[in-house]
Amino acid sequence: MTFQQACYALLTLLRKEVGRCFRIWPQTVAAPVVTTTLYFFIFGKVIGSHIADQHGFPYIQYIVPGLILMATLINAYVNTSSSFFGAKFAGSIEELLVSPMPATLIVFGYAMGGVFRGALVGCMVALVAICVTHVHFVHPVLVVYSMLVTAFVFALVGIINGVFARKFDDVSWVPNFIISPLTYFAGVFYSVQMLPPFWQAASHLDPIYYLVSAFRFSMLGVKDATTSYALAVSTVLAIGAFILTTQLLIRSKRMRS
Repeated sequence: MTFQQACYALLTLLRKEVGRCFRIWPQTVAAPVVTTTLYFFIFGKVIGSHIADQHGFPYIQYIVPGLILMATLINAYVNTSSSFFGAKFAGSIEELLVSPMPATLIVFGYAMGGVFRGALVGCMVALVAICVTHVHFVHPVLVVYSMLVTAFVFALVGIINGVFARKFDDVSWVPNFIISPLTYFAGVFYSVQMLPPFWQAASHLDPIYYLVSAFRFSMLGVKDATTSYALAVSTVLAIGAFILTTQLLIRSKRMRS
């Protein structure tokens, strides 16, 4: 496959994923934005008014980075897991697997579709946050990088789940029983420094903790983990997840059963 053909193939796959996102926009975009907006009002305005400042910020501003990132990663995951498994369930994924399109390009195309949806929802939630909380971005470049890396990681996780899933229920249990608990345990609604020593150490084993810490530093300039370490972990997660996903697509028997 020539470079030009690879570009056409990638753009075609990406256009399909983006078109799917906009075709069902009330479900893919509007619903998560409304849900996260409710978090702002309930946890920020109602409950947050009775909670002391966190690291010098009002509670509603402190939780903004975590809520934006939570919306980003969940939607990146849901987009790829549902789209990839849907193609696998319908049998259309076989057309890609037998085409000259390499596995790396297939994975990257699906992942970029997830990144698009995750980043789109994250940006819309950020706009709501700016209007509601008047929060400012301290490091805008790091904000963009952290959001895109997080979306990329969880878009790949969605593809991995799509590879192993045998029925639609297999797609939904991962966010309910793995992603959501890890997200809440990562310090979205609180500083991990508030936890007892044992639970602080346990939080350091949570990969989402480093994603949240890097994004919070990017927005507010405060952190739980060392910023350089958190950014390094985020980058390694993205590279490792991409390699793993590509190898699974090539070697997994689930793709040929």
